[in-house]
Parts: sequence; C-alpha cells; structure tokens
Amino acid sequence: MQVSGKVVVVTGGANGIGRALCEAFHRAGAAKVVVADKESAGARAVAGLIGGAAFKCDVAQEKDVLHVIEATERMFGPIALFCSNAGIGGGFDPCSENAGGDSDEPFARSFAIHVMAHVYAARHLVPRFKARGGGYFLNTISAAGLLSQVGSPAYSTTKHAAVGFAENLAISHKAHGIKVSILCPQGVDTNMLRSIPKGPQSGDGDLSPEQVAQDALAGIEQETFLILPHPQVLGYMRKKTENYDRWISGMAKIQARMREEHGK
Repeated sequence: MQVSGKVVVVTGGANGIGRALCEAFHRAGAAKVVVADKESAGARAVAGLIGGAAFKCDVAQEKDVLHVIEATERMFGPIALFCSNAGIGGGFDPCSENAGGDSDEPFARSFAIHVMAHVYAARHLVPRFKARGGGYFLNTISAAGLLSQVGSPAYSTTKHAAVGFAENLAISHKAHGIKVSILCPQGVDTNMLRSIPKGPQSGDGDLSPEQVAQDALAGIEQETFLILPHPQVLGYMRKKTENYDRWISGMAKIQARMREEHGK
C-alpha cells in the first residue's frame, strides 16, 4: 500500500517509534497523519510539526480508541492505515526471581496495552474496512513476541499474544482485502529502552526510531506481514524452531549471566 494521499492514525505517536512513524508517513505524502497518545501535549507537538491532528488516547480504554477512529473519519475521511503502536516496558527484573511475579498488575497492564489495544482497533475498524473493500493495520510488537524477553515475563507473554492476534486478524480478513503487518524490532533507541536494564535485546545494536520507521514504511509498501528491522531475528527464529530445547538452554545461559551481573 502507498500511504500517499491516505489518512493514517498512529497511537503512541508522541515519542519514539510512534513519532518517527508519524514523520515518515508525512514525508511519504499522507493526506493527514493523526497522532494519538496518552500524552496530549506531546501529541500536539508532533502534529504541529507535520500538519497533522492530535488526540489524547489511552489505548487501554476501548472508548478512547473508538473516539479516535470516529473523530478521525468524521473530520478527515476514511482511515486507510491504523498503526497500533503504543507500548510499555515495565515489569523488567534482570534477576527474574519468579516468573509468576507477586502481583497481577504487570500482566494486566501489559495485556491491556499490548493486546487489547490491537483488539479494540480491529473491533471498530474491521467493519468499516470490510464495507470499503479493504484497509491496513500496522501493529508494533517486538522481536520479543517471536523469541522472548529475558527478565520480563509480562512483556514477553503479551507480545507473543499480540503476534497471535495479528496472525488471526490477517487470516480472518485476507478475503476482505484487509492487510496486516507486524513490526518486530529488537533494541530501538527510545525512552522506553533506556528505562529498562540493559539486556540481550540490544545485543545486535540499537537502531534509531527513524530507521525502524523507514523499514516499516517499506514493509507497508510491499504489504509484508512480518517486518524485521533487525534481519538477524529471522535466523534466531529458525534456530528456535529447529531445536527448541537447545534454544531454551541458550536463553537460560543469558539469564544466568544477567543474574551474575546483578550480583544474584
């Protein structure tokens, strides 16, 4: 899909990958880029730089996602591309004392933002896309959804669930002309990455948000389901499926090194 002349929505658009996506779509000629973010001031700042529009949106709340969709289509016309990009990086424990944790909160919060936000977007856009003969979802996930995230069971679990939902979304609605891409980078130089302990997610080098956005744009233009800004992730996926036990053992060694580094 070419974004030129299209209406595009980006959640989590005030910072990091989301901001870079907004800027990339603007440069590619989008008719209007809608910046949706919980940080309304940040959303307005980005929108002001690109001639876009800003909406305050907590993607964990279905009513907020619906409001962005309805208001965008009322004001600017049909949404062609919806980028469900917002994410959080909480719940990291490099020592991983207990994968089950001691509270439901990290899992519930991660599930709301990393999974249900995608579900809400699909719930309210699929009927519109079907009526129009097509549409496009870009879901920012993570290589953690394909591999794992040492030190964060909640992040890893919900990112896996996000991949599963995107697969089903693509399968269920391919016949309706609805396209789906998942963006799955490893380390990206964002505030979120800088807020967590350094770990294997940066082992292949941290990419800039701008590079990730360019890779996303290229993937959308090619209508590729799996977009991998770090191409080596494909090799890791193959090693994982070729010998799951060996892969688990290798990841456990990484966990052991992290414990040693943190004095546990």
